[in-house]
Amino acid sequence: MNTIKLKQPIFALACALALSACAVPAPSSGSTTKVRLPMGYIPNVQYAAYYVALEKGYFAQEKIEIEFDYKFETDGVKLVAAGELPFAVVSGEQVVLARANGLPVKYFAQWYRKFPIAVITPAKLNITKLADLKGKKVGLPGFFGANYVGWRALLNANGLSEKDFDQQEIGFTQVAALQQEKVDAVIGYTVNEPIVLADKGMAVNVIAVGDQVEMVANGLMTSDKVIKENPALIKGMAKAMLRGLQDTINNPDEAMKITTKYVEGLKADDPIQKKVLLATIDNMKALNGAKMGESSAQAWETTQNTLLAMGQIKQKLDVKDYFTNVFLP
Repeated sequence: MNTIKLKQPIFALACALALSACAVPAPSSGSTTKVRLPMGYIPNVQYAAYYVALEKGYFAQEKIEIEFDYKFETDGVKLVAAGELPFAVVSGEQVVLARANGLPVKYFAQWYRKFPIAVITPAKLNITKLADLKGKKVGLPGFFGANYVGWRALLNANGLSEKDFDQQEIGFTQVAALQQEKVDAVIGYTVNEPIVLADKGMAVNVIAVGDQVEMVANGLMTSDKVIKENPALIKGMAKAMLRGLQDTINNPDEAMKITTKYVEGLKADDPIQKKVLLATIDNMKALNGAKMGESSAQAWETTQNTLLAMGQIKQKLDVKDYFTNVFLP
């Protein structure tokens, strides 16, 4: 159920950039543009906004024929940078990593407003703030990806360091590790592990990164080439996705019913997946009066500073290199 996982660092690829004259759709005077969109994960209720936009014809109204592609994670970034595809669904830290390594990509529409990572602990331990965890065992899927980035951002925000904890690499076994008391806390997704654990009868406390730190979460990314050559396509993509997002927020029951057409085996009355959808909606809602789809310079600054502190990038860039809001409706 996780959203995009960053499984490996993104490196600049000269051979990829050499392909930049390839398959990006050219501007058209009225014909439909076919768009294959890397999603970063398997078909899932978390993508309800995209399914709603497709089902209600919002992409079609923008003359976009969309195909969801679930095969790519970081590969989606490379394919967009190389000009092979016009868009990908990514998490903000992937854009910073890519741009810092010379890949000409830019984020243009925010889908998740909250960074969806959290520290999850058994309620019986009565851990309500990060300082309560000092000296205890914390399980991470690994020292990479959105889980690790969110964990480091939370540490920075609370004046703590990795040395304050007994960190253990547990793979993507957070639920079992907590149930079997192998660790005192796990790092996971707000829309996944807390819901699964509660369903299995374990009461948990959740310290969400998004409640303490404004970082750039999941959204849509394009390339400098598409920005230059086909801005109308980007505007249409942003408009369609955000219409689907707003409808999903406004009518979760309808969104759930639509999603059953795109996620094999999903039933509209599935109580667990309905909770996943509602948690997803909580992450999608605009914060502090922000415009839907908009990302902020401050959030990009925090994301960049976190990656700098982790040593994943070596120098600061102007945060305007990472994103633009000009294509939002």
